[in-house]
Amino acid sequence: MRWTGLGLSLAVLVVMAALSLSVGAQAIPAGDVWQQFWHPDGGETAAVIHDLRLPRTLLGVCVGLSLGLAGALMQGLTRNPLADPGLLGVNSGASLAVVCSILFFGARDMTTWVWFSMAGALVAAVVVYALGAHHPTRLVLAGAAISASLLAAINGVLALDAGVFDQWRFWDVGALAGRSLDVVAQVAPFVLVGAVLALGLGRGLNVIALGEQTGQALGVRLGRTRLLAGVAITLLCGAATAAAGPIGFIGLMAPHAVRGFTGPDHRWVLAYSAVLAPALLLAADVLGRVVVRPGELESGIVTAFVGGPIFIYLLRRRKAVAA
Repeated sequence: MRWTGLGLSLAVLVVMAALSLSVGAQAIPAGDVWQQFWHPDGGETAAVIHDLRLPRTLLGVCVGLSLGLAGALMQGLTRNPLADPGLLGVNSGASLAVVCSILFFGARDMTTWVWFSMAGALVAAVVVYALGAHHPTRLVLAGAAISASLLAAINGVLALDAGVFDQWRFWDVGALAGRSLDVVAQVAPFVLVGAVLALGLGRGLNVIALGEQTGQALGVRLGRTRLLAGVAITLLCGAATAAAGPIGFIGLMAPHAVRGFTGPDHRWVLAYSAVLAPALLLAADVLGRVVVRPGELESGIVTAFVGGPIFIYLLRRRKAVAA
């Protein structure tokens, strides 16, 4: 049954990718998309598909997969279903590092941004985890506090240089548009390594969910699992944030959406999140192209509009269960 569901999830992802190629300010019929994708004639339609929408779609798959896996890892690692790269300050840490790289080191290309982004994500994750590792509510509060502090630091850095602000503000909103295939090629190796690490940690996360003593009794090296999970989260969040800017709530919503039919087994939660999270991000991106046509809402804005109420609902439900 789970394999069937995974197959259906892949079908959903394929459908969303097809919509991403066909929907926009210029609607392109599915037949024309298929024809121009495989046999471009050099015209305007072929240019739109290959130069604009194909990189956007591939980047959406990479970023969505990264955020979905990172969110599932963080929720399993901390045993907190509200954990998310955005809510726990990881995205903010990556953002501050990118801003500093622009201002102090003159970084202007994605290759440099990726390294700074991953370093910032790592530092933020370590600080937040150190402050609230053993208490789920404290972890969320620590993430909120760190995120607020990092946002203040970002604003302070931007105030020093208007040129940095002009370059940063288009990246900060969180978007898939305007990126080339070169950007996809630069972040893909980091996403691939992070995804392989993440998908191999399902059993270890299942043991962590049982508690420290049970894990040790079963002979699982919990320290190794946490270290590898931290490396995977850093690679995935750093690459995704560097490529598309900070996009929130995908890492929160996707694991919650899949647990209803996978159960608590992290092996399946990770696998489903890797497929449905990019489908969810592509859906948000397509929706952003439609609601204000011929203009666009960036995907980061759409996910914030949708994810905010969902987060409030999940928080209220946890309080009701606790009561």
